[in-house]
Amino acid sequence: MGLLPIPIHTGNGNSRPAQRLNPRLAADRLEAGGEGRQVEDRAVRAWMEKQHPDAAGSLREGLGEMFTVSEIGLTPALRRCLGTTDLLDNVHSGMRRRTGRVTRWRDGSMAVRWAAAAFLEAEKSHRRIMGYKDLRILEAHLDELATPQVDGKEIAA
Repeated sequence: MGLLPIPIHTGNGNSRPAQRLNPRLAADRLEAGGEGRQVEDRAVRAWMEKQHPDAAGSLREGLGEMFTVSEIGLTPALRRCLGTTDLLDNVHSGMRRRTGRVTRWRDGSMAVRWAAAAFLEAEKSHRRIMGYKDLRILEAHLDELATPQVDGKEIAA
């Protein structure tokens, strides 16, 4: 309950305005889990709905995936990098920058060619992600999910 906005009272009886909820601290607290998670989860949702309705909508859409990244057991650096959509946003903004002024698309194949060329051009400016050395943890988890199992035993495909 430490993240709920509460008024701060001074010794002389005057009160200062209520503390603002810090979204970064709230996200960290939610990610950590624990027994107060549902209470704080509701508090963060209510605060987001009131202060940032668009962000609250995005949060509702990806809430399950948001906690999945933290439950896989990734390192903090990799979790920080993969827990956001920054990677995708960067690629898409590079594509928009390279194709944004094209107004006369002749056909679908032209759009596909330009998109491929834009992605290849954007690839030149890509850097390694934080925690790239720990991608083996993610790979092992994804391999485990891809292997069909019945009652905890692997079945041959």
